[in-house]
Amino acid sequence: MSEPDDFPTFDEWDGQQARQIAEVPAVELINTVSVHLMSAAAVKVGLADNPEDEVDLDEARKLITALAGLVTAAAPEIGDQHARPLRDGLRSLQLAFREASRFPDAPGRGPGEKYTGAVN
Repeated sequence: MSEPDDFPTFDEWDGQQARQIAEVPAVELINTVSVHLMSAAAVKVGLADNPEDEVDLDEARKLITALAGLVTAAAPEIGDQHARPLRDGLRSLQLAFREASRFPDAPGRGPGEKYTGAVN
């Protein structure tokens, strides 16, 4: 996987790369980014094959919060048919985080709950 420093800057992109990204609908980009955040959070919360080696709740909290912000902000723009599965995945991750925590956050204080409201 590339390090962030390896990504081309906007000025370094050639015309072909710009045309390719221009052809991708916003809803597809939002879904793709959301799925990447969900996948990373699932690993960090312990839902992957080797939870004892991969759990990192500090990292999971950041990923879930970022996902919650994206989904909450994008939902009105992408419509319910696209937002609903993202919300469902987000909620599942929030519940998995709560279950994995030795000392669960108070309702409304869990990752992303400032955007989604309390998850029970």
